[in-house]
Amino acid sequence: MTPLRFHSTNGRAPAADLRQALLVGQAPDRGLYLPETFPTIPPEERAAFAGWPYHRIAFAILRRFTAGVLPEDAQAELCRDAYDFEVPLEPVQDRAHVMRLDRGPTASFKDFAARMMARWLGRFVRETGRSLTILTATSGDTGSAVASAFHGLEGIRVIVLFPVGEVSARQRRQMTTLRGNIRAIAMEGKFDDCQALVKQAFADPALRALNLSSANSINIGRLLPQCVYYFYAAARLARPGEPIVFAVPSGNFGDMMGAVLAGRMGLPLRRLVVPVNGNDEFPRFLASGDYSKIEPSRACLSNAMNVGHPSNLARLVALYGGQMDEAGRIHRPPDLAALRRDLFSSSVSDDLTRATLKEAWARHKLLLEPHGAVGWRGFQDYLRQEPLQGAPAVVLETAHPAKFPEEIEQALGFSPEVPPALAAVDELPEDFDRLEADYPAFRDYLLARRASP
Repeated sequence: MTPLRFHSTNGRAPAADLRQALLVGQAPDRGLYLPETFPTIPPEERAAFAGWPYHRIAFAILRRFTAGVLPEDAQAELCRDAYDFEVPLEPVQDRAHVMRLDRGPTASFKDFAARMMARWLGRFVRETGRSLTILTATSGDTGSAVASAFHGLEGIRVIVLFPVGEVSARQRRQMTTLRGNIRAIAMEGKFDDCQALVKQAFADPALRALNLSSANSINIGRLLPQCVYYFYAAARLARPGEPIVFAVPSGNFGDMMGAVLAGRMGLPLRRLVVPVNGNDEFPRFLASGDYSKIEPSRACLSNAMNVGHPSNLARLVALYGGQMDEAGRIHRPPDLAALRRDLFSSSVSDDLTRATLKEAWARHKLLLEPHGAVGWRGFQDYLRQEPLQGAPAVVLETAHPAKFPEEIEQALGFSPEVPPALAAVDELPEDFDRLEADYPAFRDYLLARRASP
């Protein structure tokens, strides 16, 4: 079977198959890969998902992207191995549920993509016989999920950049307590500085010998597995063919793009709610049609969403007929009317985030953390404009409340129960490097460590 092809949003790079796209991460023209065509999940198969375990749904969807690249039996085994944890759908009110994506090994939704991506890349690296260096910028949970998923994989080393002072203590420790092929760097800057350094390294000919790739959501391997839980939730909560609302707290917009891709594959979406924190560049763009980055990005309680220029906007703009380059310049505007029809976005301040933590617990005994609180508040903003009228809806809770014990204690007066995986890192020694947000210094760091494990 001929493999599905992926093209770059910048339109100046050759098409690639999934293996090639995963191994390089960012396209050679600095664009982001998107499928040239979207496989469709027929209604009768979507209906059957209601009785299937999560790993089987993942296989049914992902095999359409790995056909011609991975044997089906191999892909099925990767799904069984990656998805061995629960995906609870917690009823809240009427037909609205919270989907808790925090039951994986690092207690974050990033586990869903990172675990599958690590398994894909581990296999591809073994097949090619070459080593790979993964560069990842994180504003919170990506770094820990990637570090966990890739830890100990032969032939792959991982370097994680995080903004010092803008991740929680437990998020940091999940990255800095691992050894071997994982190395963390605390950057004196913002997430956008970390992300810019990573993108610049990908385009640097001096680093070509390092075989760089990314585990950020700029890599298409991060987005594809995130389509799955939207199908999973809809199959369990919506009637066959019934449109569903998803509310996705968003920072770099990778999680949100998983829902957009699911819609292109046939999942009936009534509306996609995209709440952000104080970094409100997207709702302003949606309202006005004018896009401007927030530089520097604003530090908010929902730290994993502190992104002043979401990389994945380039993909969203492309799917709506426009073109945005890696710097955020729009060369061809998207269909704004269609974007406004399909998406709703609002900005949630820190004060509203704290108020929502309290309100959700008082009214529904719904325990959230700052990112989930942004998602829930954005969902309430949407309901004021467009009541559900009996339609199903799902709000994503993207991290475990125990990652933010100080905020929960302050808001609710108690500390959340800590999962064993999180408690374990509290006792381990940390080890990490520090760098200024300076590209020559970062390039020298990478070159000096080229022989490291």
